[in-house]
Amino acid sequence: MDMIDLRSDTVTQPTPEMRDAMANAVVGDDVYGEDPTVNRLETEAAEMFGMEAGLFVTSGTQGNLIALLTHAPRGSEVIVGDKAHIVLYEQAGMSALGGIMPHPLPVQDDGTLLLHDIEQAIRGDNAHFPRTKLVTIENTQGTIGAVPLSPVYTKQVADLAHKHNLKFHIDGARIFNAATAYNVSPAEIISGADSMTFCLSKGLGAPVGSILVGSKEFIKEAHRARKILGGGMRQAGVLASAGLIALHQMSQRLHEDHANANYLAERLKEVPGVRVMSQNTSFVFFWLEEIAKLNPVEFSARMKDHNILLSPYPGYERKFRAVLHYWITRERIDEVVTVMKIVLG
Repeated sequence: MDMIDLRSDTVTQPTPEMRDAMANAVVGDDVYGEDPTVNRLETEAAEMFGMEAGLFVTSGTQGNLIALLTHAPRGSEVIVGDKAHIVLYEQAGMSALGGIMPHPLPVQDDGTLLLHDIEQAIRGDNAHFPRTKLVTIENTQGTIGAVPLSPVYTKQVADLAHKHNLKFHIDGARIFNAATAYNVSPAEIISGADSMTFCLSKGLGAPVGSILVGSKEFIKEAHRARKILGGGMRQAGVLASAGLIALHQMSQRLHEDHANANYLAERLKEVPGVRVMSQNTSFVFFWLEEIAKLNPVEFSARMKDHNILLSPYPGYERKFRAVLHYWITRERIDEVVTVMKIVLG
């Protein structure tokens, strides 16, 4: 890549091995359940996370919505974090398309929802109230800095939900980053969950797609929800072939991105007018101080002149997010810091 793009890990592109796999994928009609590559991806993803079955979907947003529609009937309520992707960036899909009411709780600085808050939010059996049906968390919690949630905490939430006969869903768009951070297996990081969706794109590098996993019964119903959302694809093995490489190979190298994010955070301390706010997993948040030589718009433009893409985080004029991924090397990080010193020096 000529550009050094730090805006997000969504900008990753398929590896040469993925492109070869896509060109030579064995395919069939997935709506008939006859695409062998899709079937393999769904089965192997489910096994990796200790679940019975999986479903290939177009995106994490679609996967989350399918899970919500499957777990929570129209008129029911879902307990969710107020800074969750489901609440902030999925266009109120649960309400618009599912007639489901969110019950947002404060997301803490460590990415968790307080167990006490969750329990207090569960509705009693009263005709005046919607029925609480589902608790959902996000791991990693992206909006506050890609904070990974521990398997211990996840199991506590699962046990609390099940104690009250509720289902428990995890938005695990970057769940492999969380597993990497805690050095545990994918199955352990989602222990107790009834369903989970994760992205094959982003840091795993596949061009399209997410996987929703759960029980066989859940996935059977989720398949119907995918259909009504227009998510049925035909010869989708072309995409699933890249997903298999993402699942088995790219998921094993995320520790490199985490180490590089830590390296970037340390190097940014050398740049005048920049204050590092946080570094978790593959994310670095930094603040462009008022004393900086350039304002945020000028800074972004000057960096782009040097083929480096950075942009203010939505809703925060001076807050920037830098996301590391497989083609941001140490050498490119050094180049970024050198250019930042020049434009802000």
